[in-house]
Amino acid sequence: MTSFTAEDFKNGQVLLFDKPLNWTSFQLVNKVRWLIRQNCGIKKIKVGHAGTLDPLATGLLIICTGKFTKNIQELQGQEKEYTGTISLGATTPSYDLESEIDQTYPTEHLSAEKLQQTTKQFIGDIEQYPPVFSALKKDGKRLYEYARNGEEVKIDPRTITISSFELTQINIPQVDFRVSCSKGTYIRSLAHDFGKAVESGAHLSALRRTRIGDFKIENALNLDSFIKTLPKPESGAII
Repeated sequence: MTSFTAEDFKNGQVLLFDKPLNWTSFQLVNKVRWLIRQNCGIKKIKVGHAGTLDPLATGLLIICTGKFTKNIQELQGQEKEYTGTISLGATTPSYDLESEIDQTYPTEHLSAEKLQQTTKQFIGDIEQYPPVFSALKKDGKRLYEYARNGEEVKIDPRTITISSFELTQINIPQVDFRVSCSKGTYIRSLAHDFGKAVESGAHLSALRRTRIGDFKIENALNLDSFIKTLPKPESGAII
């Protein structure tokens, strides 16, 4: 396993992490920054991530340090791959499990063939509405702030690209999937729109990011394995 020094982190590293469930991307970045500072004796170090994952999602989060934080925008623009589960027959305001089910719908008319056929509607360049429970800003406020206050807000659609969308297991009302998509795609919105397209409702019940460009989850670290790559705290002098 690679071992890092203070100079390595300052010169710049691209670190692959498997973000745990119920952690925000910001919390993981803060933890990594703190570990680097404590173990390498660095007072200040730039650390940032290349593409947010929701707390209820797990999987690949790219974290850049030092001079490599300049590459974050380029890394964010790469195609991403996700796996997960869509739950049919019910919707939630957040399009995932962050909020409670608000409406239920029939699923008796659904068949594996209908579900597989419907995925084809979402391939290519499509217009997608971001969830109202998202961190996007509208008139200086996050969309989720409007949503939590019960305020109506007009959300404009944006063009995203889905290069592949396949159902890997169908056990109605649960459907497992794999999708490859462009920057800016909301998988929660895809789940919601898929439910409407099959004349039912749907929400996202599990999500895992498995790839960003050529970076794969198989090569990602967890916090325990990352700590093993760091020098002992007492060996670093404050720089």
